[in-house]
Amino acid sequence: MWDRQVPELVKQWRVFRFDLPGHGGAPAHPAGSVAELTDRLLATLDSLGVQRFGYAGCALGGAVGIALALRHPERLASLALVAASPRFGTADEFRQRGVIVRTNGLDPIARTSPDRWFTGGFAAAQPAITEWAVQMVRTTDPGCYIAACEALAGFDVRAELGRVGVPTLVLVGSDDQVTGPAEARTLVAGIPDARLAVVPGASHLVPVEQPAAVTDLLVHHFSTAWQQPFDTGQTALPGAPALLVPPVPVQPAPAAPVAEIAPAAVPAGSAGQPDRYETGLKIRREVLGDAHVEQTLAQAGELSGDFEEFVTRYAWGEIWNRPGLDRRTRSCVTLTALVAGGHLEELASHTRAALRNGLTPDEIKEVLLQAAVYCGVPAAGRAFAIARQVVREETTPAE
Repeated sequence: MWDRQVPELVKQWRVFRFDLPGHGGAPAHPAGSVAELTDRLLATLDSLGVQRFGYAGCALGGAVGIALALRHPERLASLALVAASPRFGTADEFRQRGVIVRTNGLDPIARTSPDRWFTGGFAAAQPAITEWAVQMVRTTDPGCYIAACEALAGFDVRAELGRVGVPTLVLVGSDDQVTGPAEARTLVAGIPDARLAVVPGASHLVPVEQPAAVTDLLVHHFSTAWQQPFDTGQTALPGAPALLVPPVPVQPAPAAPVAEIAPAAVPAGSAGQPDRYETGLKIRREVLGDAHVEQTLAQAGELSGDFEEFVTRYAWGEIWNRPGLDRRTRSCVTLTALVAGGHLEELASHTRAALRNGLTPDEIKEVLLQAAVYCGVPAAGRAFAIARQVVREETTPAE
């Protein structure tokens, strides 16, 4: 992505580039959160003796840059966010994309990538680059792609932008339909020391579509907005990602990573224990989807509001949060129990949940076949009809 920027950048800085896990031939070790990607990158930089640097990241790489600025500001000298957003779409959208990839592989996503990433004129005029984009997605490790979707689903820093204290360039293509000028302006409005650059005639992958303009903007930004280090009195802890540009004259001695000390365990029932309702609401949203949960809570009203709180606190904050079974297994148990009890009105939402929790349509089929033997053929037949419709809806790629 940064091939056209590197020759100019290396005239002034050392440049490090990295691939996301399972992308571009990188080892396929999935990372399911932006924080984990950030920590992995900083661990790598620690091993190279790099302490302070400028950072440029595009899309998910931009999310890593924001996490860097929030979690490890002492490491960051300057920041460029390209085609980035404080929140990328909705969690439901990204988790459904994971369902589609788990069911159909990456080919449907790969074939539609040029439409999302480039303007129509560029895609038509540059067939080789368009094909590069398709093959880049097609050859990504599916598990790592799904993990990247999970990372974006869980990323929301809208309330934290005011804590970004590093000089920031927010760069966006004027025709970006994924994270466009509106998202860029949200970043600029929230980050105290940020300025906006809108590049005409470019869509999502701005560094590829308008390389000269992006190069000029990056060189100017990193040359003029390099924040001097501040003295924290501590050695920096590991954690961050994308295009990294420490100045050439600075060659810090290698520094061993400092182990992070985990907080002491909180005894059960103490005042510091996480609220089970908040934990349950988070898990309920992750499993059933934001849209479903919002609709259910909105319809609760005075009569059933306490019941919904009870379900959220104990079913989701207690049982679904127990470590003894993973979410895939809990989905299998739940589907079987719903069929056995004849509670088929809940089956559609939990079939969607099963897909989000990692079950494939074939595995859901096996669960329902097993239920047919032990719970009865008529009940399983009705369950198959419901599940078939849900699977069709959830695994059909959008045109």
